[in-house]
Amino acid sequence: MWWRFIKPCRKRINGGSRPSRPAGWDVAESNMSPRCWIVRGERSNGEFTNSTSCRTIRSPVACGGPAAAEKKVETEPQLQENLKSVLNVRTAGDPDDAGSLWTDLSPRAIAETVTDLGTPVSAGVVRDWLEAEGLALHKIEKTIAGGRSPDRNTQFERIAELKAEYRAAGNPVFSIDTKAKEHLGHLYRAGRVRTQQAFRAFDHDFPSWADGVIIPHGIYDLARNRGHLNLGLSHDTSQFACDSFRWYWNRIGKRCYPAATSLLWLCDCGGSNSAGQYLFKQDLQQLVNELGVEIRIAHYPSYCSKYNPIERRFFPHVGRACQGLLFDVLDNVVQMMRKASTTTGLKTTVNVIRSVYETGRKVSREFKHSMPLLFDKLLPRWNYRAAPT
Repeated sequence: MWWRFIKPCRKRINGGSRPSRPAGWDVAESNMSPRCWIVRGERSNGEFTNSTSCRTIRSPVACGGPAAAEKKVETEPQLQENLKSVLNVRTAGDPDDAGSLWTDLSPRAIAETVTDLGTPVSAGVVRDWLEAEGLALHKIEKTIAGGRSPDRNTQFERIAELKAEYRAAGNPVFSIDTKAKEHLGHLYRAGRVRTQQAFRAFDHDFPSWADGVIIPHGIYDLARNRGHLNLGLSHDTSQFACDSFRWYWNRIGKRCYPAATSLLWLCDCGGSNSAGQYLFKQDLQQLVNELGVEIRIAHYPSYCSKYNPIERRFFPHVGRACQGLLFDVLDNVVQMMRKASTTTGLKTTVNVIRSVYETGRKVSREFKHSMPLLFDKLLPRWNYRAAPT
């Protein structure tokens, strides 16, 4: 048999609205509240048996929460005055926003101070009262851009035009970026997972203790809502980025778009596909010559990488699929990442590229002087094409 429980009310209730009875619960009078419900257990034969325990469903006003705390404080003027006096001393604000307040005092510290002033109150009541006053717990939001490009809006409008143009022509649009690198081995990873006992990791996260590094290079197909990850085991270089797309296009991309005449890449301004690196352009031209299809590059403006679709439509779901799990063995990492999906249809494929990539490569002088790339007249540093030669 099974039982259903609701946390019992620990305070007597002299009034308040009566909660509605849930299915499977019987009515019983109690001195704990005006009305409480007796939990019912269902046996395998379908019969119900009443438990000797009484559990109550508490109304928000009568048994706790911000509404009850606010009501308690309002009925005790001295308590309200003491609470506000404490906050007046230890509450700060934002000089640029008069409506932004914060306090570094915990509900327990406030309760102890107010109690010493002759108005006893619990930390729970203070916590609910703070929330009713709009002082809830918040974490710092990373929303302030590190800078702003004067051509930001112009480039966003250009990217929107290109996306519409490629969709209308039946050509694919790919959002491309490298996810934060991970370490292979028994190193701690944030998150929780349901298990009989916790996974064990090293007590320090020294990279030197890792068995290797994993560099997930992502390719997200906007039209098909499909994501692909190539896991590099060496360095995040422009050659690795181009090899990653080469593998993807030869095995997946050209099967989905056999009639494609041009491919659109949406990239950040930095990283392995940096807008300012000749080396990336050289590797890109070599890739295009091998694939035999034109690739158009559209870089997002500086400080705008979070607007790249892959950042919000693919990478977060990969992180969710792997949170709280050890990256102890490479095969396990591949299986975890392949599970990244959504109810709206996102699916993920994963491959491992075991090649070793050099750092510190130099672009050839010949390419630098006779670069065959075709740059747009509008913001050429962010918009250009590589055609087969």
